[in-house]
Amino acid sequence: MLTLDDATSLCSAAREAATELGVPMSFAVMDPAGHLVSLARMDGAPWVSADVAQGKAWTSAAYGMPSAGQKAKMEPMPNFAGALTAMTHGRFTPQTGAVPVYRDGVLLGALGASGGTGDQDEAVCSRAVAAAGFSAEAG
Repeated sequence: MLTLDDATSLCSAAREAATELGVPMSFAVMDPAGHLVSLARMDGAPWVSADVAQGKAWTSAAYGMPSAGQKAKMEPMPNFAGALTAMTHGRFTPQTGAVPVYRDGVLLGALGASGGTGDQDEAVCSRAVAAAGFSAEAG
């Protein structure tokens, strides 16, 4: 399970990576059940980015894979993606920008970001997960 200290480390590492990139973002850390553990918004990040980061992290935690995988899976099925989003009260967000957080092959949750392009968001998350001593892959 991710501790609050773990979540704080992930958000701090993400903030550092986003600062180096020059893109203000919001970051959300979810546990494997999709519960919010930590949320941070950098000065200048779009106000909606906090909600989007949470949705991306929820999606990544739900499937134990980067949220980009769900984006690719859902592209040919927009009606199904919309139904899943409605059924999950807007939490399912199949967009690039979140990665799972693993330790010793165990899914601990996910880190999502929003504020840049999807690729920038995911790159920041990947860097932060590694910098905080976790893995974005099960194996």
